[in-house]
Amino acid sequence: MNKLYRSTRNRMLTGLIGGISENLGFSTTLLRIIFFISIFATGGTSLFIYFIAALVVPKEPYHADPYVYGSDYGRGYK
Repeated sequence: MNKLYRSTRNRMLTGLIGGISENLGFSTTLLRIIFFISIFATGGTSLFIYFIAALVVPKEPYHADPYVYGSDYGRGYK
């Protein structure tokens, strides 16, 4: 089982929904639409839970870009 992280590449606000979609393999757009509908269905409780979860779930560690040359390309002077 993969650890849940807030996404640094697939984010609009905090990256939590992007991280959940990467972890579960669902479409990010679908999860965002479901979350938006749930805000109205729960009277704003899901928005409160979202921000609490964004504080608890850690940000994704450094992600190596597969399209860059070398493992330390762009990391400053050596």
